[in-house]
Amino acid sequence: MKNKICQTIAGVVLLIVLATMAGCKKYTEVEPRSQYSIAQAFSDVSNAYNAVIGVYDELQGDNGYGIRISMYYPYDSDEGIVSGNIDNGRRGVGRYQLLLTNAELTNPIRQLYRGVEKANLCIEQIPQMDQYNNGTDADKKELKRLYGEVLTLRAQFLFQLILNWGDVPAPMIPAYKQTDLFIPRSNRDSTYDKILADLALAKTLLPWRLEVSRNERITKGAAMALRARIALFRGGYSLRGVGSALGTMERRADYLTYYTIARDECAELMNNRTQHDLNPSYENIWRSVTSFIYDPKGEIIFEVGAGGGNSNSDSRMGNYDGPNLSNASRYGAGGGGIVMLPNYFYAFDSVDTRRDVTLTHYQVTSATNIKSQRRLGELNTGKYRRDWRVPLLPGTVLNVGYNWCMIRFSDVLLMYAEAVNEINNGPTAQAISAFEEVRKRAYSGNTGLIGTTPADKAGFFDAIVNERYLEFGHEGIRKYDLLRWNLLATKLAEARTKIQQIRDRVAPYTNVPQYIYWKNNGEEIQYYAGVGAPANAQPFWRPTQVPSPTTGWTRVDWAQHLTANAIDNGTGSKPLWQGLAFFFVPGKSELFPFDQAMIASYQGQLQQNPGY
Repeated sequence: MKNKICQTIAGVVLLIVLATMAGCKKYTEVEPRSQYSIAQAFSDVSNAYNAVIGVYDELQGDNGYGIRISMYYPYDSDEGIVSGNIDNGRRGVGRYQLLLTNAELTNPIRQLYRGVEKANLCIEQIPQMDQYNNGTDADKKELKRLYGEVLTLRAQFLFQLILNWGDVPAPMIPAYKQTDLFIPRSNRDSTYDKILADLALAKTLLPWRLEVSRNERITKGAAMALRARIALFRGGYSLRGVGSALGTMERRADYLTYYTIARDECAELMNNRTQHDLNPSYENIWRSVTSFIYDPKGEIIFEVGAGGGNSNSDSRMGNYDGPNLSNASRYGAGGGGIVMLPNYFYAFDSVDTRRDVTLTHYQVTSATNIKSQRRLGELNTGKYRRDWRVPLLPGTVLNVGYNWCMIRFSDVLLMYAEAVNEINNGPTAQAISAFEEVRKRAYSGNTGLIGTTPADKAGFFDAIVNERYLEFGHEGIRKYDLLRWNLLATKLAEARTKIQQIRDRVAPYTNVPQYIYWKNNGEEIQYYAGVGAPANAQPFWRPTQVPSPTTGWTRVDWAQHLTANAIDNGTGSKPLWQGLAFFFVPGKSELFPFDQAMIASYQGQLQQNPGY
């Protein structure tokens, strides 16, 4: 059993697990077999390092960014929907039927608070260590790095809590120092301001990526990118209010102060391209993640490390999400937990390389490993696909070992462009250049295909909204972007309308085929796109093309599938676009409720979020 210090917060036993990098089991017994005192735990640099790795541990696993926070909480949105019938679980989260007894709310919030508590202890103790000021130069350098890491980690935990629950209890000192463990909700603006200040300090303590050995530990760029992201949320819209009445989406009057922080952090990162830059290939970002290959460009600035093959320290990307794969295939079973929407597929230009990375429209269900075509209402995610993993994992392995990407350099470019547009009341040449840099990569450098970038404020903002949609599919970003822009309800309604337009094949979708014809070319899929079409042409933007003869070709429903498709709302009677976010209520559903156990532990002293 690893070193532990037991504390409680809000009536819940929380354990400060001083783990190794490989992670360890979260125990809940009050009396551990062995434990270190606080003084022992922070007696030297090595023990302090172990304590900080224990803080990282709370990012991981099934109740962290291994599946629930990363792949349950960001849905439903206008990009994707959780698959299957409504339940008091992940599908209830996705459909916004958020019951207070839903365990998918209970367990992640507890883990996030464990992370906050562990971080608080490290933040208190590390600067008090004698080696912090009086040790060797190497000791002082390492302890300052550790201090910067835990400041950043606490900021991430609190940021995630605010994203989902709004005004939350935000302890800034360890539980053993609290006079009352049942602390009230803190104003989110004050919490945001505190963690923004912490991140400003953290970036002065942390090394750049290339100054240290490569691993998943936080470096300077991560603190800067996270500070920019949090600043945009501090300056954006969020749901305000408490109690049974519906709340209102509000933006504070001083929002430009925070857009300025975001602009400046992004500009500094953009001026350090040797540390972080765009990978020239969008596909290779994800090929590298799924094959554990180091990206010399460092586009992924902040990632959650995963490993160990268990639910505490590993991840479920490639098992829960990705294309549908059967256990009979060489890849092992997995995929299908998230369905990407038809309107999202058709949001991409046909030559945008991001589409067939972000979405998959094939499955592998046989031992021959031959891909077969899925229907339009059955598209899945693609960035963490299991069949890209090298080496392959056979069988029903749940934990594939993929790291979750938190922030990429393309996000820095687009945050910069957005912030400048807002501050300057329109885009500058530099903002347009940053925006177009992302688009050019998506079009493999074919500048002539990216279109004309709007030069007015409203037009450029709309372009940013769309570009972030295309760039960050299935990265846990879209729903929260829409919330800070106060566009979630609007975009959900637009998605339903567009899916119906695709179903009915009316403008702008008049050329969407009712059916497509395909056959295998080896293991891969070959499409029939019409007489004279190139062999590798795709039929998705052409009215149904029927080969003559049809021998050897397989017909599959495309738009036709939407007339009967039933990814439902819980009754089994509604098609996909009506089941999408079926229980969403503006003024309520923008935030999760506090779960029943947490409300009960406060004995009536914790105010519930609006509408619950």
